[in-house]
Formats: sequence, structure tokens, C-alpha cells
Amino acid sequence: MKKYRIGKVCMTVCMAVGIFMIPAGSMQARADEVMATVQGDVMDGTTTELLILNTKDGKMEIKIDSGTDTGSCKVLLPGNPVNVAVSHGSDGYLHAARISTGTVEPAVTMDTSMSMSVIGTIGDKSTGDLLYFNTDQGEMQIKLDTTTDLSGCKVLVAKQRYRINCTRGSDGYLHATVISDADAGTAPGGGVSPATGSFAAPTQPTVQTLTPAPSVAISAETTSVTGTVGSNTKEDRLCLMTSNGEMQIQIDDSTDSRSGMVLVPDLKVTVSVYRSSDAYMHAATIVGAKDNVVPATVDSAAASTVSGTVGSKSNENILYLTTDAGDMEIKLDTVRSVTGCKVLTSGRKITVSCSRGVDAFMHALDITAN
Repeated sequence: MKKYRIGKVCMTVCMAVGIFMIPAGSMQARADEVMATVQGDVMDGTTTELLILNTKDGKMEIKIDSGTDTGSCKVLLPGNPVNVAVSHGSDGYLHAARISTGTVEPAVTMDTSMSMSVIGTIGDKSTGDLLYFNTDQGEMQIKLDTTTDLSGCKVLVAKQRYRINCTRGSDGYLHATVISDADAGTAPGGGVSPATGSFAAPTQPTVQTLTPAPSVAISAETTSVTGTVGSNTKEDRLCLMTSNGEMQIQIDDSTDSRSGMVLVPDLKVTVSVYRSSDAYMHAATIVGAKDNVVPATVDSAAASTVSGTVGSKSNENILYLTTDAGDMEIKLDTVRSVTGCKVLTSGRKITVSCSRGVDAFMHALDITAN
């Protein structure tokens, strides 16, 4: 009995030593031949090593190996539909032999002379063809194409840091040309490479005179886009919701917003845009829906001044002003100037010089941003 115990101990020791002497590569789980192809949507929690898939039969956890073929689908963001060829692994897990998607991208012409490099993290709102990229300077929207070079990373997952080289396309969007894992030595949080791009906000305008017309000189070629104002619109950046997604358009001193100065959520506007040297789209003109009426006759000598905030119901015809004394409706057909801002966004504090018209309505004469 004693000899038997000694022999058993010796065998155990030998097995342990043998395991440590096996090369590390041979200890990896081995996946068998493809057994099936499953379809589903990528779920939260997916990493570069594990794909969590929501299928019609329930949740599946599929390992991603160094040998997984991700050539036709490297974007694994929550909600993205994918097809996965799976096999059984020797570790008991399902392994992805191939991940693919049938999405076809429309042809877009790229302006390679206007490119930039940015570092940041992929936001949760990202889809299979549009990345919401979070940098220190704000959120960018960058489109993915079938030609995007993703050889510098295994797959794209949410909240992971990446470096994206991008250029402006003929559709007005930035398009990713090359995506790679961010350098380990780069400061966390993301940013814009100073050598190739900048997010510097345009200087705030001083006075926009509505009569006579201001001088606006835009030499670049412009394109008109129509959409509705997004909730993230600011005084220097219009977030325009279009049929192709959200566009972020810079509002500059040179922007002619006389016919589209009210930018509150869901309001329909048409914007003439152009590409600038900073690789961003800029607004040349903004035009909103305005009634074609003859300006009312007002007694400007008897003008009064009121202060308040721009209401969300405002449009190009009527300014809904929330004051300490209540809400006011002020017509915008006789505005002479807007000082301190180029556009009026919801919640903006302003002071309005207004006067009573022959139609019994109050009419705005001069608007000053507080």
C-alpha cells in the first residue's frame, strides 16, 4: 500500500512538471470545424476576446480567437446584426471561426486633402456604419466604410480607446480611413492631433445686422442639406438630423443666419454647407420656414425692453419669450439686428427691444444676447 501511494505521488509530480514544460501556444483551446452559422445582435459586455450575441434562441457567448476571420466585420458594437460561423472548442466554449455582415456601403468620394487624426473612445450610440467618437473636445460622428483599414485592431468595441485617421466625404461626413488601437503612451480621454486637425470653437459674432444684408463672402463650393434641429445644438454648432443621420455643422461669424436664426429642437431648416481647412462642415447660410408676410407697421419710438429665455416653441415667425412675468409672443418680422450671438437656441437668455404693431402684436426690433 505504501509503494502504491509513493507511485501515485510520483505520477502527479511528473504530470505537473510536464504541464509546465508544454509550450504556451499548445495550451490554447482548440476549436473544431465549423458546426453552424448563427445570426444575432451584438450585446453590451462584448469585448475583444468574447462576443455576446442576442439570438432568437437566447444569449450566446462566443470566444474570439487570434485565428477568427473578422475581415468582413470588425465592428462589434451593441445592436449591430452579425453572422457568426461557430465551432466547438476543446475548452467547452463556442468559438468564432468567422464573423461577417451583409451591409453594403454606398459609394462616396473622399477629399484626401482634408484629413485628420483623432484619439478617443467609441460611444454607446455607435452603429455598424456610424461611430460616435468621444474626444476631449467633444463628440464626433465618423462613418465606417468597407474600405476602412482596420488591420491595426482585432475588432471595434464600445468604450475602447482608438486612433482614427479620417477624411471628409462628398456626403458631408467624416469617414474613417484607418483605425488602430490607441498608443499606450497617449494621454487618456482622447484628443485631436494638433498637426492634422483642430476643434477650436469659432469666435462668437458681435452684431448681425438684418437690414441691410450683411456681407458674406464664401469662396468654397457649397451643398444644401435639409433636416431638423437636434437637441444638442449650440450657438456655435448646429446638430442637424437628416435622413442619413446627424450632421454637426459649425456656425461662424460669416454664417448668414438672417433667415434661420431660431434653432430650437425639431425645427426644420435648410443649410448651405461647405468644407473648410479644419475638415469640418461649416454653415454658409441657414434658412428656416418663415411666413411670407409684409412686415407690420410699428411705433419704434415707443419701444419697450424685456428680458427672458428663448422658449422651445419659438420659430422663424414668432419668438416665445419666457419672462419673470410670464410667457410673451413676439413677432420676428421687423428685427433689425441681433447682438452677441448668431442664432437663438432654446433656453438662451436674451433682451428684446420690441414695440406694438398695428396688428396689436408685439414685434421685435433689436435682440441682444445676455
